[in-house]
Amino acid sequence: MKQREVCAALRSIALAHGGALHPADIVKAARPESSPLHSRFEWSDTAAARKYRLWQARQLISIVVEDIGGGAEPILTRVFVSLTPDREAGGYRSLRSILQNPEQRKQLLADAFEEMERFAEKYHQLKELAQVFAAMRRAQRRTRGRAIAA
Repeated sequence: MKQREVCAALRSIALAHGGALHPADIVKAARPESSPLHSRFEWSDTAAARKYRLWQARQLISIVVEDIGGGAEPILTRVFVSLTPDREAGGYRSLRSILQNPEQRKQLLADAFEEMERFAEKYHQLKELAQVFAAMRRAQRRTRGRAIAA
C-alpha cells in the first residue's frame, strides 16, 4: 500500500471519529481483509504476541537509567542504547562501553545527528524552537570541522 493510500485511510478514520485518530479505531477499520490497511497488521495472535513481548523488552531497555551525577541533583542517563549497525538484529549496548570505544562513539554521534534532523523536520513549524535548531546546526558544523581537521 502506498503512503498516499495509508494517509487517506487514516484521515478517513480520524474524520469518522471527530478528527481524533486512535490506534484502536485503526485496528478495527483494518480488520476486514478488504480494508486497504489490513496487510499492515499481523493478524496471527501467536506472532503478534511474540512481537508485542519483544516491544515490551525494548521498552524496558529504554527506561533503565542511572544517576551519573554523584551530586545533590541527579543526572540521569540511559544505561543501554542502540547503534544503527546493531538495529537489524535489535541489539543494544552499554552507553558506558560505547563512549569508551572511539568507533562506536563516532557512530553514536552520527545517530544523534540523524535524530536531531528528524526532530527538526518534525517541529520546524514551531518558531519558538528556532534557537534550538540553530544550536543543533552549530553543533553539527563544529563536529564536522573537527572531523575534517583530524
